[in-house]
Amino acid sequence: VVMVAGLFDSVVFLFTFLPVVLFLYYLMPGQLKNALLLLASLVFYAWGEPVAVFLMVGMALFTYACGLRLAGVLKNRRRARAVMRFGVGINLGVLVFFLYGRTVLAGLQAVLPVDIPFQGFAMPIGMSFYTLQMLSYILDVYRGNAKVQKNPADLVLYVSMFLKMPGGPVVRYAEMEKQLGARQMTPGKVGEGAMYFIRGLAKKVLFADNIGILHAEVMAMGAGEMSVLSAWLGCLAFALQIYYNLSGYTDMALGLGKMTGFELPGNFEYPYGAGSTTEFWYKWHMSLGAWFREYVYHPLGGGDVEESKQVRNILLIWLLVGLFHGLSGNYIVWGLYCGLLMVAEKLFLWRMLDEMPGFLGHIYSIVMVMIGWVFFFNPRVSEGFTYLGTMFAVGASGLADDRGMYLLVTNAALLAVMLIGLLPFVHKGYVSVMDRGARGMAMINCVIYGVMFVLCVAYIVC
Repeated sequence: VVMVAGLFDSVVFLFTFLPVVLFLYYLMPGQLKNALLLLASLVFYAWGEPVAVFLMVGMALFTYACGLRLAGVLKNRRRARAVMRFGVGINLGVLVFFLYGRTVLAGLQAVLPVDIPFQGFAMPIGMSFYTLQMLSYILDVYRGNAKVQKNPADLVLYVSMFLKMPGGPVVRYAEMEKQLGARQMTPGKVGEGAMYFIRGLAKKVLFADNIGILHAEVMAMGAGEMSVLSAWLGCLAFALQIYYNLSGYTDMALGLGKMTGFELPGNFEYPYGAGSTTEFWYKWHMSLGAWFREYVYHPLGGGDVEESKQVRNILLIWLLVGLFHGLSGNYIVWGLYCGLLMVAEKLFLWRMLDEMPGFLGHIYSIVMVMIGWVFFFNPRVSEGFTYLGTMFAVGASGLADDRGMYLLVTNAALLAVMLIGLLPFVHKGYVSVMDRGARGMAMINCVIYGVMFVLCVAYIVC
């Protein structure tokens, strides 16, 4: 289901939903701001999925009840542990049902002679993210890292807040507890939030959507029709598309957060500039990685256990990350591939990576990550291996052909701009230049962001 007002890059959101919400939000007294945000978030989520909003609210209220029960039995660790496990188990059970249910029932339909109704339900948008947030609330209260939330509306707001719904970040409850009660808004912070939002919108609309066309064109080629050049272009296009898409939504979420007084955690720290795959994944979707480290990896002993258990912990985390994306062989292979690379770097490759020149480490990291992306974007494992073979001249139509050269030439400018945008000094340099002047630079900055916004709107409308 496409959410008309539920996407940050839609006309309805940009010119109706967001202006109305912000206008009313700034007029509201402090004690009513949360109520307005809650109402706006439920409207945002229900616009395209009116039934699913009841599921989200129901799960949030169940989590609220678990928190109250936990607060009452915290001194009795055995009973508290039972309540925690019950709350975590129910939330995970609902997520697993929606995440894997259709796949499992479809498989049963293929082997059983009777009709099984599996087309009637689908995974609600954002469910994986808001379930992780509810789990963090239960676990934070259980650990004593956060106080129980006495106001059910505030907990539902934490779970459903539209600022972070489409693509994260995954905000742990301990990070939001104080902000739900009080937060500071200033004109400077609102302006900074607007720049974050426009920058994220440009990443999504101008870059991710356009480079996605190149990836789609390559994937439309039949087996044996793809050259080595085309295969690498398709993989590179996906690597850029997924980064600019996710980091764009993150920037928009951070911007909306600042405009409403919230400080949300960052998600990306120039991962393609990493010198190893371990460093890459630490800089990629950092809030999701932090969640798995905090609530899964560290409870298993993390890196403070013997080497064999460290290997087990890393592989288990990456298996769960793969399954988090879906019950499909390609995601499992992708997850285990990433886990094995991290294990290899931890055990012996780190010495080689530490001694080699920095640019070689960057090349190694990018190539290894792109190989992993092949399994991520191919729905079947066999197709992933076929595509990977084409990238290394096995079964390819040649090293380069007319089609591949055409795709390279017609997308060269876009690829160049997007690749330059991966470098950390580009944005940092821009910010430092803009900070030097006073009013003049501020005006130039406003013009640049204004032009970016107009271009984004033009692309959205067209």
